Amino acid sequence: MRRAQEPIILPITGTLDLHCFRPQEVKDLVPEYLEECRKRNILQVRIIHGKGTGTLRRTVHAILGRLEGVKSFRMAGEDAGSWGATLVDLQAEERPPLSR
Repeated sequence: MRRAQEPIILPITGTLDLHCFRPQEVKDLVPEYLEECRKRNILQVRIIHGKGTGTLRRTVHAILGRLEGVKSFRMAGEDAGSWGATLVDLQAEERPPLSR
C-alpha cells in the first residue's frame, strides 16, 4: 500500500476509477480531476465508485453537487457501469478571446 504523502499521477482520460483510493482521498481527488478534464475540454466524465453499500456514491454525489464547473450528473446507464458509476457533464472552461 502506498504512503499518504506519495503523489499519484493519473491519466486524464474522462474516466476516474475510485476503487484504489481511500474515502478520505476522494474529497480532493474528484474536484482536481474534474478541473483537469475541463482544462483539456473533456466535458463528459465517468466516475466509477462501485456498487457496494453506496457510501462512496453518496460522497461523490455530494461533492459534485457543490462544484461550480459541474453542469449535471446522473447514474450511468447499463452500458457504462449502471449504478456503480456516475456520468458527469461539465461546463466548458471560460477562455479569453485570442488576441491578434
